[in-house]
Amino acid sequence: MKRFLTFPRLAMIFFALFGVATVGIFILQDYWVAPGKRCEAAGKWYDMESRICAQPISIAQITGRPNGVSREEASAEKNRELVRIEQQLAAEDRARAVEVERQKAALAAARPAA
Repeated sequence: MKRFLTFPRLAMIFFALFGVATVGIFILQDYWVAPGKRCEAAGKWYDMESRICAQPISIAQITGRPNGVSREEASAEKNRELVRIEQQLAAEDRARAVEVERQKAALAAARPAA
């Protein structure tokens, strides 16, 4: 009676499984781990979950404030800028109103009395 799992057959199955596992490890290394190492070597950030290589950006680029300036200082400067703009707009409105009144007076003086 012949047995199905003889020693030579078991050895072949073992070496075949070992070969498949070895090839699988190399494929995993090339397609899963290596991109992360290449990304990090380029100075970028690599997210293993989503497999995204992203360019890190400075918080100064997002907020628009220079490095070393606190949020409070930047907010105070922005508020001063807004007050200056509001004052400038108010001055322009006043100048426009004065000009309108001057033109109305000039038209009233130029109109013949009826």
